[in-house]
Amino acid sequence: MTRLRGGRRSRQQVRIGESDPTLTGAAGMLAVTELVDRLGIVAALDTTVGPIKQRARGLSAGEFLVGLASAQMAGAEYLVGLDRRRADTAGALLSPVSTAPSTTAATLAKRFDPTAWHAVEAAIGQIGSRVLGHLDEQRQAALLASPTVDIDATEVEVYGSRKQGIAYNYKGQRSGRPHLATWAEAGIVLAADLLPGDTDPRAGVVDLLGRALAGLGAAAPGHGRVRVRGDIGYFTKDLAQAVVEAGCDFAIGANRNPATWRAAAAVPEEAWNDTVGMKGAQVAVADYAPGGWPAGTRCLIRRVRHDAVAISADPRARRRKTIPAEQLALALEGDVEQVWAYSFIVTNLDITTPAKAAAVESWYRHRTDIEDRIRDAKHGAALRHLPSGDPTVNTAWMWGALLAVNLSAWLHELGGLDDGDGYGRAHLTRLRRELICIPGRVIHHARQITLRLPPGITILAKVLARLRAIPAVA
Repeated sequence: MTRLRGGRRSRQQVRIGESDPTLTGAAGMLAVTELVDRLGIVAALDTTVGPIKQRARGLSAGEFLVGLASAQMAGAEYLVGLDRRRADTAGALLSPVSTAPSTTAATLAKRFDPTAWHAVEAAIGQIGSRVLGHLDEQRQAALLASPTVDIDATEVEVYGSRKQGIAYNYKGQRSGRPHLATWAEAGIVLAADLLPGDTDPRAGVVDLLGRALAGLGAAAPGHGRVRVRGDIGYFTKDLAQAVVEAGCDFAIGANRNPATWRAAAAVPEEAWNDTVGMKGAQVAVADYAPGGWPAGTRCLIRRVRHDAVAISADPRARRRKTIPAEQLALALEGDVEQVWAYSFIVTNLDITTPAKAAAVESWYRHRTDIEDRIRDAKHGAALRHLPSGDPTVNTAWMWGALLAVNLSAWLHELGGLDDGDGYGRAHLTRLRRELICIPGRVIHHARQITLRLPPGITILAKVLARLRAIPAVA
């Protein structure tokens, strides 16, 4: 019987065969392995942290942390993801270290105390220095000219009343609060703490800043004058004074209070100038400085034009708080078509001319770089979860995610994935999809290990060629 044109073609049934242990879904982990080996990351962590066990067997501190970070880079979302990584026989041959079982990982994490985590930060500084040494002169100059340290905190909501080190935040959520300091231009995390959700990060920000500056000094010796950025949550003279005493400059968001509103109202109209790269926004310098702050502190004001019809009727809306009360009332009644929304920045940077003021405001606006690092740690790694009821295990999980972010940044710098200015980095999610979690077959033949990839996969070979050109740490 002939088949009619357009009829359904029969398809042969596909059988499922036995599992092939030579196949892996994370062949690109080989690039992370090359990076770890070339930079001596495990040895750097082991040297600074020291032994975490009495007997020299099993995983060291560096191997445990690199294994945790590698698992999160490959998509592990919880501790049980470590067991899935261990089940990948072929992938284990391509990984930088052996992956700890989930139960062992929790046991090892409990051997770390605050001193050990501070040692991890010191190791990151040493590794950052090695990365810097392999960059070209132009990129080195860009990183060393005037480094920026960003400070911010984020919320990680958790569930379960028995989790320790967790508290209700201002939103009524049970959460932990990772508190980070990053080197903005390099895209790496320098220092971090894991706080309960109800802890004000300002209480420990001076200590966090000191550790971050120490790490930056180790990573970028001979750098220029450091600039520190923080949002309105860090509006405290203690932080500003600590920055100045450390020989740095600061720019911190200021509260909208009667004093700042009066300062904005006193700015003459001719003093406003257009901002850099922000449509409908203007910037001016106000004659205001908060009491008790370091000498030379000035107030920079940015105002942005908004259509009155776009203002939410919800009294809880954030934008309503940025508009003067008189303008807001007129806008809600329909008496004006446009209003100005104001933001205030206190700084000791040079803003004596309109051009300098606009440049400082533009630079401060990029403090969202740290939010990008946090987003990468949450959605690229697995910091959106705190998987254990023990705070020491959760701290280790946090550092696994942050180390994954740093490995991603170093991979971009040295693997030829960045465009050279620090702003061409792919998020870790995309890096996992395009480089790390690609299929491959590991073959042993003639005393050699060969990795066979699907047709069309070329990025891994290019990255490996760049990394293997780097001399390994002696």
